[in-house]
Amino acid sequence: MALEVGIVGLPNAGKTTLFRALTRAGPAVSGKEHVGMAPIADERLEAVARVVGARKVTPAAIRVVDVPGAGAQLLGNLRQVDAFIVVLDAWSGTREGRDDLVTVGLELLLADRDHVERRLERVGKEAKSGDPAPRAEAAELERVLAHLDAERPLSDYEGELPAALEPLTTKPLVPVLNGAGGIDLKLEAELAELPEEEAAAFRERESALAEVTRSLFAALDLVSFFAASEKETRAWTLPRGQTALDAAATIHTDLARGFIRCEVIRWDDLVECGSHAEAARRGLQRLEGKGYAVEDGDVLNVRFSPPR
Repeated sequence: MALEVGIVGLPNAGKTTLFRALTRAGPAVSGKEHVGMAPIADERLEAVARVVGARKVTPAAIRVVDVPGAGAQLLGNLRQVDAFIVVLDAWSGTREGRDDLVTVGLELLLADRDHVERRLERVGKEAKSGDPAPRAEAAELERVLAHLDAERPLSDYEGELPAALEPLTTKPLVPVLNGAGGIDLKLEAELAELPEEEAAAFRERESALAEVTRSLFAALDLVSFFAASEKETRAWTLPRGQTALDAAATIHTDLARGFIRCEVIRWDDLVECGSHAEAARRGLQRLEGKGYAVEDGDVLNVRFSPPR
């Protein structure tokens, strides 16, 4: 499953311009939700692909969602994203980026409050039946609502949030300054329409996608790993600390269900050796079990028993 981010910001901050820069999409239709994929460039992927002679090379990708406007209902469409990119206006001269960030934070908090209030109303009716589960959830929701009424995000809520809540204010915020001192998103959107080699010649800095990706990886504490074969070499992302079994499930649920062992080698060791066989001969390739914590740059080959 791809990393998913939502773009938020105040009107005319440059949200849709950033969406175009990240996804290389053309001008979007106003008033509709925009969804696109942004590939994550990784030089290590190309190096690994060359070693195994891959016929297809697939980078990891970010699924990007841009909703028009703000407000509780629109922001509610972003409850399942992993993080928010907050576009801050530094181009118009009419606002301060820091103030934008505070305002967006308050909008997310108000959207959470509206969501919790509506859920409390629904669960409260169910609690009248005497069922202890909705009664317990209603009591917890009342505490959550009081927390939000104090203008405190749910990222610092000390209790256990109800599982079905999907709050907005627990998600990382990655600020992107559009304009002076930040990224010229208008220029980046125009460069996104050019071939990558031509675009690179015009840039004085790394691309918007590279900069935003690095910030997202830091905010979500992600690692990249690779699955390499002649048929396809592909990059994937995973939260740091997750296991070989989690990595297998990320690639395909059948791999996780039939997981036996996982061959692991560092990407640079594989490149230096020139083949899996030579890496194994030198003792650089090893077998790991389900609980192995995947590290950034690992090349994994999952051994599994196909489901019957």
